[in-house]
Amino acid sequence: MGQPDRVDIDLNRELGALEHIWSRAMGSDRAAITLREAWRKDLDRWVNEAGLERVRFHGILNDELGVSLGNFQNVDAVYDGLLARGVQPFVELSFMPRTLASGTKEFGFYKANITPPTSVGDWTKLIDKFIRHLIGRYGVSEVRQWYFEVWNEPNLKQVFWTGTQEEYFAFYAATVKAIKAIDPAIRTGGPATSAVQWLPQFLDYCARNAAPVDFVSTHIYPGDDQAMVFGQANKFRQYDVVPNAVALARSQIDATRFKGTELWVNEWSSDSPAMIAYAITNSLPHCHAMCQWQISSEYEEVMVANWIFKEGQNGWGMLARGSVAKPEFNTYKLLNRLGSKRLAASGPVLASRKGKNGVAALVWNLADVQQPPGLPGASSTRKIEGQSKRVTVRLSGPRRGQPILVTYVDQSRGSPYPAWRALGSPQFPTREEMNIIRKAAELPAPERRAVGVSGELELDLPPEGVALIETA
Repeated sequence: MGQPDRVDIDLNRELGALEHIWSRAMGSDRAAITLREAWRKDLDRWVNEAGLERVRFHGILNDELGVSLGNFQNVDAVYDGLLARGVQPFVELSFMPRTLASGTKEFGFYKANITPPTSVGDWTKLIDKFIRHLIGRYGVSEVRQWYFEVWNEPNLKQVFWTGTQEEYFAFYAATVKAIKAIDPAIRTGGPATSAVQWLPQFLDYCARNAAPVDFVSTHIYPGDDQAMVFGQANKFRQYDVVPNAVALARSQIDATRFKGTELWVNEWSSDSPAMIAYAITNSLPHCHAMCQWQISSEYEEVMVANWIFKEGQNGWGMLARGSVAKPEFNTYKLLNRLGSKRLAASGPVLASRKGKNGVAALVWNLADVQQPPGLPGASSTRKIEGQSKRVTVRLSGPRRGQPILVTYVDQSRGSPYPAWRALGSPQFPTREEMNIIRKAAELPAPERRAVGVSGELELDLPPEGVALIETA
């Protein structure tokens, strides 16, 4: 028996709409990789099992797609593939075609040029062609539903941008004005910075220079430098970094003339089920979307990983190669089963009304799990600070004996790792071994329980575990 904890859910008190901010978009590597069959199989799983609506990725203007002279055949193949699967692109306008680039500095395995254009005028001519092509192919009503973001993490100098802050702001303004000249209703935004940086300066520049901002985008990871984010090193436990940074970003936006503008946290990550649930729940009041990075292990930003599974940090992909579910993916499957109206509740829980009379609530046992930044898979251990808990869930309103279904996800249930270890932890499992692991990694069948005396239900959760409670 673990340490006691308590959750109270009022089945008769609705608080309003529960916005599924977690499924509005996810991140995934670069545009070219979306053409792979394996990546598209992963996308199918996200759409069909987790309700994903959009995908954001780098490099739609990379030379590997051949767009520098206005040849958009490969762009069409990328976006056709998304739309055929029922998702829209969240368009990141990056990186710089070499024919337009002012330098040769590159990023990553796929050698993206990260320099500003030699001529902003030539860049905006390409953007004009690009947007007009999209409207011609997909129709203006469709393209108006997309989001167009200018660049990626320009505050990371010499990593994603070699120019200055002022040069990025001017680059942003020129880009969005070129788009708005075609159709003012197309949504544009930025600055897509890492570690929630530059927001006040960016918004001040846009206000002074009449640069449109339809949405604000930024990124935050649990392992980001807290001294840079919050002005104090080690101010928060890692599970508190993301929600506090999201609240900070919201307050910075709302201190400007852009108060109320949609906030898209379109890169963040955690490999801990409870941390995912906690971060999303505590960010609900502040942002329009929480877009975890990233959906697939078809991912080559800095390298081709030399493992499928490993001990420690397994990389950002929430589906392993071979479309094998990890606990992160299965957590989002549970989140997708929440309803559209939020119920009043206290304790570690996100509770919802599902349909007319149904209930779905996600309960968690939060632990502090070290989330390393930087190179995927660099850590060979997972440092976990937490303990098992027996959570008493009190449901006010159900009849005694009402059947309840409980589905668990943690590092043992809804996880590939026990089966992988039982096979001897192979670096590259065989096809037969992958089939065994894939099957074992799926969500377990729900437990059938009944509400006890006083409307109570007890759940035993390991550190960082989650459980979805649904009325049967």
